[in-house]
Formats: sequence, C-alpha cells, structure tokens
Amino acid sequence: MDMPTNNPGKQRLDVYTADILARHARMGGHLSKELRQKYGQRHIPLRLGDSVKVMRGDYKGKTGTINQVDHARNKVFIQGLMRKKTDGKEAFLAFRPSNLLITSLDVKDKKRFKRKAKKGETKNVNAPKTRTIETGKKE
Repeated sequence: MDMPTNNPGKQRLDVYTADILARHARMGGHLSKELRQKYGQRHIPLRLGDSVKVMRGDYKGKTGTINQVDHARNKVFIQGLMRKKTDGKEAFLAFRPSNLLITSLDVKDKKRFKRKAKKGETKNVNAPKTRTIETGKKE
C-alpha cells in the first residue's frame, strides 16, 4: 500500500475510496511474539474468532474475541467489550485494527496460513525465519 503522495488529503482519499481487496489488506493486526515466532509473520488480517488484546485507548489491556469485522468502516468489534446506550441497551465498541494485538488465531481455515512460495523457493514458508551469514572465504 504505497502512498504515491505526501499530501494528507490525497492519502485519506485513497483510504476512503479503496476497493474491498485493499480494505481487507489494511484490516490486519500485529501478532504477539509467540505467534510471530510460530508463523514467521508480523502481521495478518483479522478474522472472526481471533482473540485480541487492546493496546491503545481507554480499554487498554482488555482482551476478547472478534465478534464482527467491518471492512467499510475499518473497524473491529470485540465480544465482551460493550458500552451502555442512553436507552439502556448495550452496544459493541468499535476498534481500529492498528490498536489491537492478536493473541490467538482461529485456525479452522487452513488456507489462511498457506503463503505462496516465491519462484525458486522450496523451503517451508511457515517455519520461523532465520539468517545465515557467509564469510566469503573459499577453501
């Protein structure tokens, strides 16, 4: 999602007029350290059933499972985090995905974790990433 301009108004316009695929890509959350090591990814799109922890705002530190994902408004609703309305009813609170940390994933969909290997790549893409440093010395 490269922003081709530095103009904030044009950047907001790109966000609000984005197609559904671009909105889905923006609806991701950061993984916890344990999940990062397990899946070798830092960020993954949010789905129903994922457990999340609120990292910013008045509800910082609260946890719950995702009840609804609204791609049009770029909001996520969390089970257990509700507020009382003036008429006495309870309503879910809306959170931005950037303010959430994914603590556990809903693993029912196996395709969610299959990443396409790049051309010529044969390693296990779900394995944690490691680096090897070569010294350049030839014997």
